Amino acid sequence: MRGLRSVGILSTGSYTPERVLTNADLEKMVDTSDEWVVTRTGIRERRISAPEQASSDLALEAAKIALEKAQVRPGELDMIIVATVTPDMMFPSTACILQDKLGAAKAAAMDVSAACTGFLYGITTASQFIANGLYRYVLVVGVECLSKITDYTDRNTCVLFGDGAGAALLGPVEQGMGFLAFDLGADGSGGPLLSLPGGGSRLPASSETVEQRQHYISMAGSEVFKFAVKVMNSATEAVLEKAGISKEEIDLMVPHQANRRIIDAAVKRFGLSEEKVVINLDRYGNMSSASIPVALDEAIEAGRLKEGDNVVLVGFGGGLTWGAALCKWSTREAKE
Repeated sequence: MRGLRSVGILSTGSYTPERVLTNADLEKMVDTSDEWVVTRTGIRERRISAPEQASSDLALEAAKIALEKAQVRPGELDMIIVATVTPDMMFPSTACILQDKLGAAKAAAMDVSAACTGFLYGITTASQFIANGLYRYVLVVGVECLSKITDYTDRNTCVLFGDGAGAALLGPVEQGMGFLAFDLGADGSGGPLLSLPGGGSRLPASSETVEQRQHYISMAGSEVFKFAVKVMNSATEAVLEKAGISKEEIDLMVPHQANRRIIDAAVKRFGLSEEKVVINLDRYGNMSSASIPVALDEAIEAGRLKEGDNVVLVGFGGGLTWGAALCKWSTREAKE
């Protein structure tokens, strides 16, 4: 019986909208200040999609870059997985819309809804299809237009979120390289702590749900913060243990970009130097499922990753969900 393939990320791409919303801009909208936002979150500005832009539009730009880097044609894609909580519409899936825009006619397509952990759920799922030989190329895109569901009268949430898209093309790599371990988890009992109540089958859209602002993000910030610090640590420890790698062997950590204090707590826990941690939330805020792939793409473009480096991707999100992936970095595709 043929063994499982090793799976890695062959290329990445990212896209963020042109419009920049700064803390100074928010000071004119709600009772807040640049100092308040930076001290509590580390965020200075975020990107906002244009009125005519939807998640599939952002995803398309990131996907095209990733495919071009790998010199893989859309027609060669076997599957597209889009991680998002801001789909273009309830259905069809944003992945199907993206498949059509790309011209990836033979690709299966589906969305994954795991909030800020969505990209990690996506690459974990994609890896299984490639490892067992069913597919060769799977495109995973984390994309959000969170500005469309952010309540800009709520100073506790509107300072946090931004829009963007990050894409990763997964495929077979040389044996022993690529992903070494994954860890995914969920605690549905914490679902009400971070949610968008209106618009589904529980609370269908109505004049009442609109009046009660139930079509915007609702978050219990302090509870989510405590959860995040705990699971960032436990998920990272889990993938290190599964792979038999010590925390001293981590070459780069790419955490979900939600809050600088959460990242700092994880960094302290693992004794990492700042050079080993990717942080860009000061420029983008929390882009949910797009935050990890955008940060990873920027790290690659900045030359912060080399062949054989041990890279940890780790995040948490609504659901409540969490996840981590450990990768021995290689973009060299295995030839068969």
